[in-house]
Order: sequence, then C-alpha cells, then structure tokens
Amino acid sequence: MSEKVKVTIDGITVEVDNGTTILNAARQIGGDIVPPAMCYYSKLQGSGGKCRTCIVKVTKGSEKDPRPMPKLVASCRTTVMDGMEVLNITSPEVLEARAGVVEILLINHPLDCPVCDQAGECDLQNLGYEHGLQKTRYEFERRTFERIDIGDKIQLHMNRCILCYRCVFTADQITNKRVHGILNRGDHSEISTYIQQAVDNDFSGNVIDVCPVGALTDKTFRFKNRVWFTKPVDAHRNCDHEKCNGKVTLWYKGEDVIRVTARKDQFGEVEEFICNTCRFDKKATSDWVIEHPTHIDDTSVIASNHYETLKPLPVIKPNAALQAANEIELHKTVKY
Repeated sequence: MSEKVKVTIDGITVEVDNGTTILNAARQIGGDIVPPAMCYYSKLQGSGGKCRTCIVKVTKGSEKDPRPMPKLVASCRTTVMDGMEVLNITSPEVLEARAGVVEILLINHPLDCPVCDQAGECDLQNLGYEHGLQKTRYEFERRTFERIDIGDKIQLHMNRCILCYRCVFTADQITNKRVHGILNRGDHSEISTYIQQAVDNDFSGNVIDVCPVGALTDKTFRFKNRVWFTKPVDAHRNCDHEKCNGKVTLWYKGEDVIRVTARKDQFGEVEEFICNTCRFDKKATSDWVIEHPTHIDDTSVIASNHYETLKPLPVIKPNAALQAANEIELHKTVKY
C-alpha cells in the first residue's frame, strides 16, 4: 500500500497517494477548484507543463518545510507534499495570472467559433469564457497558416493550434510510427508532417479526440452539423483490432450516425482509444449495440436537447386546480 499524504486546496483537505500531482489531487475533490488544463492528459505519459493554465499558488510547502513557494507553479507538474496548502480560485494572484495565460493563448487564435466544428465542445472556448478578457490588447498581425490535409480523413487548421503537444504524445504512444511533430521555433512553431507525409495508421483518428481546440478536425464530419443539434449515444461492437475495445460514442442527427468518437470522462479525456475502422467506417446503427444516451453535463450546450429524458420537459407546469375547473366547464357544455 502506497503512503498517503494530506494536501489542502482552497481550504478543502484531501488525502491522496504520495506522488500525486496537485491537479489530480484537486480532481479528487472535484468542483470549481479543479484547475483548467489544456495540455495535460492523464492517459498520455509526459504530457503537461506546456500551456500553464493550471497554475496555482502554494502558500505552504509541507509540514517539514512550511515556507511558501516563491512563484506560481504548474499544478499538473508539481507533486503534493504532506501538509501542503494550495490556493487556486481563492487567490486573486492566480486568477490574474491565468487571465494573462489565456490572453497569450488567444493572441493568434482566429475568431471563427461560428464556423468551427469544435464549437460547443471546445476547451479553449470554455477557458476564454471563464478566464478571458473582454477584448484583446494585441495590435500586430496574427500568424496564419494554410489548412493542410495530414491524412485522407484529418484536416489540420494550424491557425487554431495552441501547441499543447497532445496529438504528438498520442501518436508517440499508441501508434507504431509517428510522422508528425513540432517544426520550426518560436512564433513560427507549428504542428506538421515531414514533407507533407500523410498520417496513416490504425489509430490516427485519436489525435482528433485529444485536440482541445479545432486545429485537428474530422473531415467526414466537417461542416455537417453543429454539435448541440446532435444526440450522442454510447454503443459498442466486437472490434477485430487487438488494441481496440470497440466502445464509442455515436453522434446522431435524426436516424443517421454522422460522427463516431471515443468515450470521454468527466474531464474531457478519452477513456480508451479506438481504431480508425470503428471511427470512420462503421456509421450504421446496425454495426453497433446501443447502450444508452451519453451523459452530458448540464453546463454543456449539448445538453440543451434534454435527450436523456423520456419526454420533453414541459414548458408549462400542470395546474391541478385549473384542470378540475376545466372538467366542470366541460360537463356544463350543451351538446347538440
């Protein structure tokens, strides 16, 4: 049994395994005190430390050394110590610094949410709404890139990329050979393939699911619908691929499956990666065993359809007294 340590985050104390990061300790508590994370992905080894949106303030290092840490730290990379005290949403310094980080992430990001396929399930959109400024102070020309196809079913829109490296880690760890990565340096850094080589492997579609913005999109779903007009349903099939369990989310528009994605947990991370056959080639209901509607958090625009209820929610609540009065009036009616 691993050693347990206690850490206090925004006044709430939790006991976690020794070696747990501050971010994951906050996730065990849950709620609003969980720092946002744009680059960290618990399923990908080595991820985190790139975007700095999860920064927190450590006001007490530990019981043995109670001195505060001199600077804000990335919670996804900092492990807890016994007796550590951390401030997140209760620290004005953290909130001000996080707003600055969001401003940097949005400096080159185009304002194309109305036409972006990621709208409605975009982590950057949510982050900008919660921590962003009302207007930008950036007056210079933004960097722009041409859209490129990095596979027959994946399009890269580099203008939207925030260089979180998630797609690179995904390709490194679940595919046989990675052919894309970060090219160039500084403001010219970009995700790309070596001499336009196509990303072609059995699990390449997973880079779409891990991308927190609309930089990597599914060409088979592109511009077909808005995500809040669809109805996600959990389903599974007996997949022949040894590394794929066949558990997915089907996105319906009417009776048609217009998109297939891997299932995600409450933090928006893929539970288990799926193969391209399940993702791109199985879009008939007959290919799947339907389980139940996917649970969507009430704060998401996707939940606006109330598809988890058997009947639509009533617009007007029933009034028993009014119904009884109507019955009496109905019986008074003279029928000819």
